[in-house]
Amino acid sequence: MNAALKMHQLTTRFDRPLADWGGALLSLAIRVYVGWAFFKAGLTKIEDWETTLFLFEDEYQVPLLPPELAAWMGTLGELVLPVLLFVGLLSRPAALGLFVVNAMAVLSYPALFEFECPAALQDHFYWGAMLLVLVAFGPGRLSLDAWLTARGRKAP
Repeated sequence: MNAALKMHQLTTRFDRPLADWGGALLSLAIRVYVGWAFFKAGLTKIEDWETTLFLFEDEYQVPLLPPELAAWMGTLGELVLPVLLFVGLLSRPAALGLFVVNAMAVLSYPALFEFECPAALQDHFYWGAMLLVLVAFGPGRLSLDAWLTARGRKAP
C-alpha cells in the first residue's frame, strides 16, 4: 500500500501548478480563438450592411425576430461579446451570449445542414462546445474577472 501511495504522490506532485497555469492558458486560448471567429464575422457584417440586411431578410430564417432586429442583435453580439471574452470581463455571460448567437446561426441558416457545408456546421459545434467550457469553468487566472475577484477578496 505504501508503494502505491508513494507512486501516486510522485505522479501528482506537479498537478496543482499545471492545473492552475495550464488551465489558465487553455482558457485564454479558447477565449481568443472562439472570440476571434465571431469578431471576424461581426466585422464582415458591418463591412457591407446592405448585404447583411439582405441576408437576414432572404437567406437566414431567424425565428421570432424581425430580420432587421436580428441583424442588429447578431452583429452587436459578434462585436461586443468577443471583446469581453478577450479581456476576460463578464466572461461567463459573454460566453453564454455567444453560445446563443452560435445556436441562432445554426438554427436560422438551413444551408449549414446541406452536404455542401459540413465543415461549417462542425465549426459551429466546436465553438459551441468551447463556449460551454468557458461557461462551466470560467475564464481562468488570466482574466479581468479573476483580477476583480482577487481584488474583491482583499477589500474590507
